[in-house]
Parts: sequence; structure tokens; C-alpha cells
Amino acid sequence: RLMTEEEATGKVKEVFDDIKRTKGIDFIPNIWRALATCPEHLEVTWQKLKTIMRPGKLDLLTKEIVALAVSITNGCRY
Repeated sequence: RLMTEEEATGKVKEVFDDIKRTKGIDFIPNIWRALATCPEHLEVTWQKLKTIMRPGKLDLLTKEIVALAVSITNGCRY
């Protein structure tokens, strides 16, 4: 089940708000809405992704392109 933004409260709402702020978007992608059924897992997964996607030797855009290429190569429909 995908949690709607209207249903989000507490930790889930905090993470949803951080996702939108960090990514500069006005919606929550389905992957995060699915993870929201377990708030602890949602929070840990989001924090891990934020850590991995920080600029370093590669900038954020390059990292996102690599992630997209890997998803396409693996046949991910999402």
C-alpha cells in the first residue's frame, strides 16, 4: 500500500517534507510512499540515500545518471 501525503504524520511527515525540500520537488515518489508503511525503515533508507548522494568526487547529477543507468540495465520499470 502507498501512503498518501495527507495520511503522513509524525516521523513519516518529517521525512516526506525533507525529501521534497532536499530534492526540490512538490510530490513524494512512490518508492518513499511504499516505504512509509514502516516509518523506521523509511527514515533509515532516506538517510542512507542522502549520505550516498552527497557531492563528493562525483556531483549529484552524475550520481543520479549512474543510478538511472543501473536501473535501466537491470530492467527496473520504476
